[in-house]
Amino acid sequence: MRNWASKRLLGGAALAAALAIFAIPAIGQSGQSPESLLPPGFGDTPAPTPAPAPGATPAPGGPAVQLPVLPGVEAPLTGEDAQATDEESEKTDEEKAAEVAQLDMPAAARRDPDLVGVLTPDNGGYRADEWGGVNARFASALMRDVKAPIASRWASILLRRVLLTQAPTPAGGVDGADWVAERAWLLLRMGEADAARLLVSSVDIDRFSPKMFDVAQQTALATADPAAMCGLTDSVPADANQTSWDLARAMCAALSGDNGTANAIIDTARRSGKTRGIDLLLAEKVVGVGGGRRAINIQWDGVPDLTAWRFGLANAVNVPIPAALFNTVGPHVRAWQVRAPMIEPEARLDPAIWAASLGVLSSAAYGDLVGQAYEAADPDALEQTPGYRLRNAFAAEDESDRVEALRELWTEPKADIERYARLVLTARAAARVSPVKDYADDAHNLIAAMLTAGFDDSAARWGPVADRLDDGDDGWALLAVGAPRRVVTLSASRIGAYVGDQDAESRKGAFLVAALAGLGRITPQEAQSLATEHELPLGLRNSWTQAIDRAAAANQPATVALLAAAGMQTLSWKAVHPAYLMHIVSALRRTGHEPEARMIAAEAITRA
Repeated sequence: MRNWASKRLLGGAALAAALAIFAIPAIGQSGQSPESLLPPGFGDTPAPTPAPAPGATPAPGGPAVQLPVLPGVEAPLTGEDAQATDEESEKTDEEKAAEVAQLDMPAAARRDPDLVGVLTPDNGGYRADEWGGVNARFASALMRDVKAPIASRWASILLRRVLLTQAPTPAGGVDGADWVAERAWLLLRMGEADAARLLVSSVDIDRFSPKMFDVAQQTALATADPAAMCGLTDSVPADANQTSWDLARAMCAALSGDNGTANAIIDTARRSGKTRGIDLLLAEKVVGVGGGRRAINIQWDGVPDLTAWRFGLANAVNVPIPAALFNTVGPHVRAWQVRAPMIEPEARLDPAIWAASLGVLSSAAYGDLVGQAYEAADPDALEQTPGYRLRNAFAAEDESDRVEALRELWTEPKADIERYARLVLTARAAARVSPVKDYADDAHNLIAAMLTAGFDDSAARWGPVADRLDDGDDGWALLAVGAPRRVVTLSASRIGAYVGDQDAESRKGAFLVAALAGLGRITPQEAQSLATEHELPLGLRNSWTQAIDRAAAANQPATVALLAAAGMQTLSWKAVHPAYLMHIVSALRRTGHEPEARMIAAEAITRA
């Protein structure tokens, strides 16, 4: 049984195209740096402290240690010392930085910012030439403008692997650190806080660009780890948000035991009026945890929205965030919430719904979380928990009881997002059910669940059962596009019968024909005939379809994955154009990602 979520697939080169002729098919995010961490007006005026010298940074392990100087005591300089001091003062900042780097880190230990990534072909990543000849400015702008999260769980999984693959910075005049920052910033918007942290931590601090500092602070907050900012505070560029970095210095001072400095910075921030309310109180709360002896009570009354600052600091000190505030941010923040270290398993179950549907949580990780919540639940309420039913889905003695437990998990949710998350949750349990006609009524859910986790061989065993299902049953359609080989009848009459049996508002029929055409499982003539007969909108062409087709023709897998995400900038599959699905599936198949193409096609039918 293969799980394509972990199977090694190889990539290729990238797209050399001009940004001026490209139009993203959805409104995206723009700007050269991440959105503000803090509310409007927070820290608009930079602090008057001078900027640190470029490159004068501490070792990556933490802030530089300075020995205290006693007031009023200054040792006289000898003539030899004075001469050395004069020579030192004549050195440029670059020369001083080079000497510090040589002392702090041997050349062999320094990392190349133009070759950053944690995945290789040996551990689930792609080839080092995955970006190939793509113009770095074009790819950076495309990453910046993708409005994430996107509709497809499987497209997100693919894109995460692309962004984490170790590959050289493409040519085009983009700094290596900026290239890493763009990748990490997109991962954050996808809900992938831990993945973003892996990239940020792979760049030496003295190689950080201003954009990298912005993304590093965002990443520290998304992972609810203020201490991750401590190694950066002495090197922050002058044009950064100095108010937020000053508060970071206060928190880091407290965490290192320097409570006097921490309290002084907090008091200065309060007097300046640059920050107030809950943003300052949360920073004081972190200082108190570090030993600053400040008893702070956090009240969320009157707080209009949730910012990265509020999210990160509240979770760092285990201050519950009102559920209503999560409605003011995108679902990617709920995915961040799942991995916050201080939250109990039961409190993670609601955000886990989003994390699983976005591809941030695997089926196995989701099941582990539900199991942890089950073990921590009140013994009198165990039978009402998802964990109880999931346990029965795996461990009930009779297979019929296991299937009944699966039915309960699938039918309980009311919202579409939770119903899909339950399919992800039950993928492994579904793969253990025997493919017999006794469970024909459950076949579509069993097959859909298996395909959410890439268990395509297990799903294919249901081919004989699915072939006998009613014309409009999704089980047959899911295997038609999701199985690794042909296991069900693929005649024009059977396809047409499925399309004709769908509701007028449903896109399932159009998605089926689009996916079969993209996978090459029906001929272009058959696809055209079905599209004409059933009035399916598959002929759309624009600059996006032309761009992804060119990338596929040039065998540029990384760019295809990025363009696929750009074509699905919506949280609802009902808003994805069938023609886009056809081009995405075709382009992925042609660039070596046929398994992911099949999973995306099956997801489209499941979630439409």
